Amino acid sequence: MDAKNREPIITIRDVHKHFGAQVHALRGVSLEVYPQEVVVIIGPSGSGKSTLLRCINRLETLDKGSIVVDGVPLDKPKNINLVRTEVGMVFQLFNLFPHLTALDNVLLAQRVVRKRSPEEAKAVAIGLLDKVGIPEKAGAYPAQLSGGQQQRVAIARALAMQPKIMLFDEPTSALDPEMIKEVLDVMLELADEGMTMVVVSHEMGFVRAAADRVVFMDNGQIVETTTPELLFSAPKHERTQRFLGQILH
Repeated sequence: MDAKNREPIITIRDVHKHFGAQVHALRGVSLEVYPQEVVVIIGPSGSGKSTLLRCINRLETLDKGSIVVDGVPLDKPKNINLVRTEVGMVFQLFNLFPHLTALDNVLLAQRVVRKRSPEEAKAVAIGLLDKVGIPEKAGAYPAQLSGGQQQRVAIARALAMQPKIMLFDEPTSALDPEMIKEVLDVMLELADEGMTMVVVSHEMGFVRAAADRVVFMDNGQIVETTTPELLFSAPKHERTQRFLGQILH
């Protein structure tokens, strides 16, 4: 992905975030993400990865700094709501409505936010359940699905809004090992199709296969931004080297 001569679709400038007086979760983070780029954020627990992701669609407020998404600054409620309609988010826990079938979970936001007709929304939902590989589960409730199937419904629900950007917050960390691949396969397909993605993950196989850039965070700061090739062959920072040594052995 060549970012030259292109405007970033996400611009993060000097973002700070505190939780109470003791926790300085983000300490002056700046980052640009370009259209059709896959950026994977890695780092130890508590490094600020998920907080940064949640700031991009204003699930967390900023104490200082600015974020602009697709030309829209996240500075007032009208803009925040506008950005949220263009940014899909998939969480660690699936957050499906337990009383709705898989199909109805994918239908709901389309009807409420996009104001699609029942026929159009249903056609989109069926197509997306097919895309994520579980068309036969349309009538199943979340409790009847495996974790991997629930996460794929959650991805289909986010895609139903036809977002310009997808955010993934450790989407496989709550899954059993045999279910991880089925979710990563869907994410790899999205990357191949050119979806702009910001992913918080510990899945180094996904980093190797899909990332254009890797951002290593520690203690609320970006320590290193690099390519997958250089991350694994020649990480510059001693902290990055130590982290990789712990998770790759």
